[in-house]
Amino acid sequence: MKKILLATAVAALCLTSCTKDKFQVSGQISQAADSTLYFENMALDGPQVVDSVKLDAEGQFSFSGVTPGAPEFYRLRIAGEIINLSVDSTEHITVRAQYPAMASQYEVEGSDDCLKIKELALKQMDLQARAQRILQAPDLNAQAVQDSIERVMAAYKEDVCRNYIYREPMRSYSYFALFQGIVVGNSYLMVFNPRRYADDVKAFAAVATCWDQFHPGSTRGENLHNIAIEGQKTQRIVRAQDTEWELDPEKVTVANLIDIDLPDNKGQVRRLTDLQGKVVLLDFHVFAAEGSAARILALRELYNKYHDRGLEIYQVSLDEDAHFWKTQTAALPWICVRDDQGASQSYLLQVQRLPADYIISRDNSVVMGPAQIKDLDADIARYL
Repeated sequence: MKKILLATAVAALCLTSCTKDKFQVSGQISQAADSTLYFENMALDGPQVVDSVKLDAEGQFSFSGVTPGAPEFYRLRIAGEIINLSVDSTEHITVRAQYPAMASQYEVEGSDDCLKIKELALKQMDLQARAQRILQAPDLNAQAVQDSIERVMAAYKEDVCRNYIYREPMRSYSYFALFQGIVVGNSYLMVFNPRRYADDVKAFAAVATCWDQFHPGSTRGENLHNIAIEGQKTQRIVRAQDTEWELDPEKVTVANLIDIDLPDNKGQVRRLTDLQGKVVLLDFHVFAAEGSAARILALRELYNKYHDRGLEIYQVSLDEDAHFWKTQTAALPWICVRDDQGASQSYLLQVQRLPADYIISRDNSVVMGPAQIKDLDADIARYL
């Protein structure tokens, strides 16, 4: 009898632990029979598939997961059609849409944050369309196109800051707004770029401060802080350049390569000019930034493909946390240094967003910069 009671109690405990602290996302995607609907977690290192289902004629679906300790981001995706969601409790979010226009024409219930994210997603689509019309305008030259796109992006940021970010910086939709972007030509432009604009640093800092208060110790909050700190550092470098910065002439080689000499992740000082005779990819990177893991995988492929032919990677980390940088780079096969001294400022002044690359030829000459590199694989191969 005691064994039966014990088994019953254990079963009840397991049932309780398996059913509590869950969130659910369910609904219907019509006109999508035989399509695969993916439920993905938008992790800091890129989207990760949580679950998927092949839809039938009715298009019903239901996904669930363990409630996160802080707001977390997910998306529903069929091919390139995406619906962004956030989850921060045991809520039940209901989504109804029709394929193939589900990204712009959907209904969401059960989450005020998800409703705001929908508003922001629609605004982002409109911004993308406006930028595309500017690019296609036959009467605008390249400078006029750039100026026009910067104006519409500035107006967009003003609207989003006033009506979303600064209104409720503790909410998940404010975090979501910070990482929006558009495609212009062959480039992806972040709407908020703290490495270029001082006001954007303030937006990141405002959200980071609130996440510290409402979600202490969260990974995303720490990520926001790292981005804000790096943005502040870059702004200080820019201000120094505008006022009193002078280049040490001893840093300039005969081939006009500005040298960098910094300790690597093992404490050994590595000089950029010591790599003469190799084709060097000079890479500026933030390991704490979103998408870092995917970027490192891409660099590994390039390194494995071309290292035997003379390619070397000299990677400069701009991370604030030295311990985090060392743990992230311990297994990397190439040179990785961390710049907390401003040694890279002459290169960073030409950088609008990270990661950023320069290609250096075997004779220690900078042959391509961030603005010229279009296909990193092909451009490296040209100089090997």
